[in-house]
Amino acid sequence: MMEEPIRVMVVDDHAMVRRGLATILKVFDDSSGGAGLPLQLAGEAENGAAAIRLCGEILPDVVLMDMVMPDMDGATATRAICEKYPQVQVIALTSFKEGDLVKTALEAGAIGYLLKDVSADELARAIRAAHAGRATLSPEAAQALVETSNLPPVPGLDLTEREREVLALMVEGLNNTQIAGRLTVSPSTIKSHVSNVLSKLGVSSRTEAVTLALRNRIVS
Repeated sequence: MMEEPIRVMVVDDHAMVRRGLATILKVFDDSSGGAGLPLQLAGEAENGAAAIRLCGEILPDVVLMDMVMPDMDGATATRAICEKYPQVQVIALTSFKEGDLVKTALEAGAIGYLLKDVSADELARAIRAAHAGRATLSPEAAQALVETSNLPPVPGLDLTEREREVLALMVEGLNNTQIAGRLTVSPSTIKSHVSNVLSKLGVSSRTEAVTLALRNRIVS
């Protein structure tokens, strides 16, 4: 039996962005689009005020909310939707990663904060997570939030996916040549990745990097 889809409303003042998001949702409109419940475009709005009105009419499961829009911004609309329709989950989806904006969106009730360069798979996972009541923050948003809170930065948030893979293999005790063989790239490429990892973690040796990674659970 076909499972009920997660109904998603898209809010953005740029028609091209709305069209792009609608296209992404259509890719995941059945179970073949990936693991989890299918997704379905429920409606579109071009600003915050329209989003609040439409939300009351269609009651979507999840709203993808742009933060910077004319007339009424995303945070104001998010707060109104979360107060009026607490069963609706809102994900902030924006081009801006400033800490104050992240904080404002979360305080307004958003369950997630993603940047618009997120991949289709990551967006689908975040929508399904929101529907299940789980939060999703992009690494950039999490880092900005930490910096805004004047807390010590969490090490490793700015590592790329490849750098995390390299770090994980460093934790396993592999040297550059062995890592290059595992990832089927050249040793010089791995040397560059290792250098970036050490720089981003603020350490001067592989041993320090491994210790920091284990202490802060940067890699599983």
